Amino acid sequence: MKKTNVFVAALLCIVLTGFVACKKNESSSGSAQMSVHLTDGPADYDAVYLDIQQIGLTMSGSSEVMLTPYRPGVYNILNFRNGLDTLLARNSIPAGTVNQIRLILGSNNSIVVDGVSHSLNTPSAQESGVKLNLNQTFAANGSYDIWIDFDAAKSIVVTGGGNYKLKPVMRAYSSLTNGKIEGRVLPAAAFTTVYAVNGTDTAAAIPAAADGYFLISGLPTGTYQVLFTPGISLYSSVSMNVNVSYGTISNVGTITLTP
Repeated sequence: MKKTNVFVAALLCIVLTGFVACKKNESSSGSAQMSVHLTDGPADYDAVYLDIQQIGLTMSGSSEVMLTPYRPGVYNILNFRNGLDTLLARNSIPAGTVNQIRLILGSNNSIVVDGVSHSLNTPSAQESGVKLNLNQTFAANGSYDIWIDFDAAKSIVVTGGGNYKLKPVMRAYSSLTNGKIEGRVLPAAAFTTVYAVNGTDTAAAIPAAADGYFLISGLPTGTYQVLFTPGISLYSSVSMNVNVSYGTISNVGTITLTP
């Protein structure tokens, strides 16, 4: 994803239903419409609750723009898998380059494991926010979508005392840089995890139990090794190479794992 520097000369103060974006500047270069969504990578927990309070946009050439979600508060991120997401915020922002997104969490974060709820210790996230690089330019009068993809499996750390600590692993991508791989994996009894690997970058999905459907989003253009790894040793894994392009969905069809 290439970074393009655009002079930003205006910050707007606009109040829309549910949240505010407010900054000052001296002249105007137009605005773009931005929608921010939350989605999730796979994890073997009952629930992971994040207390999302604000979203900060660090813009090239201007001060940070702060967005307050439609519904500030607790979200169970495990509800948003395989292409599902929830809209956190939608508003006009100054046209220009968003270098970084800052997801600011409150103190009411928790995890449910085997039916038992545990608090998540998140001191750094509460103080300064979880920072995600984006480096995406948004043109005046354009309308764009951004996804914050939370990797629950990599973000939860179990301490020596049996406590749970949140060290968020997230990535941000936009509709302009969103390649996808989808398909189905059978049988459900194999408890398969699907990985898309390109160099040191790895994304993952857990297929739906009902029909085996999976969708991995936010992939840069390139060739990915897609691994279908069963959770039951009775079944054999499958690997294939898949070409991904921005703005398209690469469908691998139905993959059936055999004993």
